[in-house]
Amino acid sequence: MPTNAMTAPAVRASKGSGTPLVMVTAYDAPGARIADEAGVDIILVGDSLAMVVLGYEDTLQVTVDDMAHHVAAVARAKPRPLIVGDMPWMSYHVSVEDTVRNAAALMRAGAQSVKLEGGRKRVDMIKAIVDAEIPVMGHIGLTPQSVHALGGFKVQGKQAAAAAALVDDAVALADAGCFAIVLEAVPDGVARAVTEAVGVPTIGIGAGPWCDGQVLVYHDVLGIEDRISPKFVRRYASVKADSVAALSEYASDVRTGRFPSEDESYHLSDDVAEALGLYGAVTKTA
Repeated sequence: MPTNAMTAPAVRASKGSGTPLVMVTAYDAPGARIADEAGVDIILVGDSLAMVVLGYEDTLQVTVDDMAHHVAAVARAKPRPLIVGDMPWMSYHVSVEDTVRNAAALMRAGAQSVKLEGGRKRVDMIKAIVDAEIPVMGHIGLTPQSVHALGGFKVQGKQAAAAAALVDDAVALADAGCFAIVLEAVPDGVARAVTEAVGVPTIGIGAGPWCDGQVLVYHDVLGIEDRISPKFVRRYASVKADSVAALSEYASDVRTGRFPSEDESYHLSDDVAEALGLYGAVTKTA
């Protein structure tokens, strides 16, 4: 671990510092190195890899083994940001024993903390993981693993009762030992109420500016994924479009003989070429 690496206690202690936390997802070593060099605070190895990396329609298809595989790839880059491993659907729903075992699997793979979705109903699981000395990040609001129960990817907490329930959930998660809480797709006023109600940092995604930090998906920020564009996403690059253009140019150069050039090829010495009967045919001009 880098000597100046971010830690879960440091994230928790940043509450009230006035400098928002920056979290981004990453799923492999190159992504982790890019996030590290960009100076982010937290890397989330998110179960969003199901959709942006593995091609599934939702997050429900990934397993603990899938998550551990990608956590390990991120960890091998030895990034400074705190590595948070997402606990996938059904990895913390059945029993406390299974929950702790699955959290430990992500930690053994290289995570430095885990994240799980849900409010007060997850308190027993969170306490058990924390008791096992594993830092836990909570996640409330729109919880993608509950997409079918929620009736789709919809903004949560728009009514007074639902908003109050989210505040209660956040307080329960903080009391259970979460070092930070993700708020996803909730009105900015609700996020502000939650942020003021808990003593741990809130990290928003589609939750407005009042949170203690922000998180976005790597592929959304860079424009690698452009099939959908949620309201809360700001694209800072057009990597997919640039990549398509670059590969198209490469394909054209191959088909027209412009690639590889003489400078991009290795050559025999004249005497070896002559011995092979290739003299005069060693170089090729496009």
